[in-house]
Amino acid sequence: MQVGLLLVLATMLAGCSWRDPRRSPPRRLAASAAQVQRLEVTAYCPCGSCCGWERNWWGRPVYSYGPQKGQRKQIGLTASGTRARLGTIAADTRIYPFGTVMYVPGYGYGVVEDRGGAIRGQKIDLFFRTHQQALEWGRQHKDIRIWLP
Repeated sequence: MQVGLLLVLATMLAGCSWRDPRRSPPRRLAASAAQVQRLEVTAYCPCGSCCGWERNWWGRPVYSYGPQKGQRKQIGLTASGTRARLGTIAADTRIYPFGTVMYVPGYGYGVVEDRGGAIRGQKIDLFFRTHQQALEWGRQHKDIRIWLP
């Protein structure tokens, strides 16, 4: 009982938050107006089947297909160089550049920090922690509020 309480206090004092980052909008959105667009919304997780990697015979993650097939892959890093987490969105960066904030009904707020091989045009891909959560989300069409950087 006391160990659990100490762990909670240590976490709080270290500046960690148990708050879900998708629930409240980033502060910089107050001054700008959002545009609303209907997009196809899919989901992904850090697993090999969602992100196109497998383990080689040494046990190291490598790309499983494409021009980088067999080369080392950093698991969990986005195309913008950040760590994938709840609220990370993959999009076509020619349309929605890195830093674009989006509100997805049923998911919450997120920021475009990644791009995917199959994400072209009016499509986005939402990050989930587990493959099961990504499968449960499936493929949906939603009206998304968008704040471009």
